[in-house]
Amino acid sequence: MQVRIGVLDIGSNTIRLLVASADDGEIVPLAKERARLALGEEIERTGAVSDMSIAAAAKAVRRFSSAARRRRIDALDVFLTAPGRQSGNADELVAALQRAAEHPVRVLSTEEEGRLAYRGAVATADTELRGAIAVCDVGGASTEIAVGLPAGEPRWVESADLGSVRLTARVDSLAAARAEAARSFAGIEPPAVDTALAVGGSARAARRLVGARLGAAELEEALRLVETTSPREISRRFGVDRARAGILPAGVVLLAEVQSRLGAPLHVCHGGIREGAVLASVAALAA
Repeated sequence: MQVRIGVLDIGSNTIRLLVASADDGEIVPLAKERARLALGEEIERTGAVSDMSIAAAAKAVRRFSSAARRRRIDALDVFLTAPGRQSGNADELVAALQRAAEHPVRVLSTEEEGRLAYRGAVATADTELRGAIAVCDVGGASTEIAVGLPAGEPRWVESADLGSVRLTARVDSLAAARAEAARSFAGIEPPAVDTALAVGGSARAARRLVGARLGAAELEEALRLVETTSPREISRRFGVDRARAGILPAGVVLLAEVQSRLGAPLHVCHGGIREGAVLASVAALAA
């Protein structure tokens, strides 16, 4: 049975809406919208989200929720990722977003983020999936790695409390970024994998620079490009969003750190956490 699902993902860097139809595991996007608010940067700098940013986030959530309902969706899922865990006034932020959405807003744990990203990546991967699969999701304020088999749920999920926005705010050079990433991932030892997938804005931007296969050589080339080219020029030459280009060096550093720990090239997927949420909503409706 075909159903329509709306997913509103409120993250550290961007608020995104996905409306998709789903039938027998196939996800067909019907509408996508986004608003860039950089909540994670403000949290990293001040420890909380300002009243002005809460109002701006609520305005975007109100608009996106209305847009989803106009599509006659069967279910709406509204969730908050790292800002809901890291902001000192997360309760105030959640309450404002719930009023704007006229719908419950859930705060995802890092494990829930990893599981949804895994599910969405596996469902949308355009590479052969064999053996143990790893999915890496570099976000604005945290990075999740999930490992499992293609047909099931991940059996191992870990998270580092560091993403592209937080890392950009903390360091002023690629060398310092690499050292900070190594410290953050020091205790994370993923199981052996046969295939690795990458989702999220940093991975999609890196794909524009060096292609969909992000092995060690490709990521080194991406690092060379972002180190020697201004964000303005990266945006012009490769079609990367200007705000994304500013945090891309940190994103590539994190992708390279994860890739080295997995020991397998990362294949960039078209889907991720929102597509995983679509599939979860479909399963809930069918239960």
